[in-house]
Amino acid sequence: MSDASIPPAAAQPPRRNDQPLGLTVHSLPTPEGAEAEIEQKQRTTRGRWKMLAVLLACAAPVIASYFTYYVIRPEGRRNFGELVQPQRPVPDVATVALDGSSGTLRALKGQWLLVSVAGGACEKACQDNLYLQRQLRESVGREKDRVDWVWLVTDDKAPPAALEPALKQAQVRRVDEAALAQWLAPAAGQALRDHIYVVDPMGHWMMRFPARMDAAGAAKAKKDLERLLRASASWDEAGRPRKP
Repeated sequence: MSDASIPPAAAQPPRRNDQPLGLTVHSLPTPEGAEAEIEQKQRTTRGRWKMLAVLLACAAPVIASYFTYYVIRPEGRRNFGELVQPQRPVPDVATVALDGSSGTLRALKGQWLLVSVAGGACEKACQDNLYLQRQLRESVGREKDRVDWVWLVTDDKAPPAALEPALKQAQVRRVDEAALAQWLAPAAGQALRDHIYVVDPMGHWMMRFPARMDAAGAAKAKKDLERLLRASASWDEAGRPRKP
């Protein structure tokens, strides 16, 4: 048989590749390593849940107290003061103390506030409000350190000298009346100076006592104030938080 009759593929045997095959070997995780990885993931998950639980535990008293006072209203319960809806946060308005030092209204945050507004001459109605503010604060006993009474003076007149001893216990600030109107407001037909206003420790104006309140009205206002202090007892402390 001639070579021409042999198919080309059979004429020469295929060449062998003598190079060794390259293999990449991946090590399998050991049982101990796999268990350690799973345990680490479980610890991370548990840590996150614990952190969430701590955050919820811290926030729960605040949520519960506000829910109790503003949402749950037992039948027959009536507030003497008028609840403000929606509440108004304290604005960043400049103030000047009687000693001339400057500040802002927001610096008063951190305490429950009983607020009155009047010119520096402080006529009888103004003095009556200041007296009731002081008496309301004293009437809550050991909780009084959670409450400040505040007089916001709307002009440059000096307060009467007779008031100076009592005012040492108060927070007295001069403030522009037009700017103050961004925050506080009287009832219809009344003037800003006619009321005593209640502000919570976060700076929200949330209640207004009736205009020209007398001693009998103050006794009813005391019950409102006591309810507010009880509702916030789990998260509010005496004194303003220190700045970091």
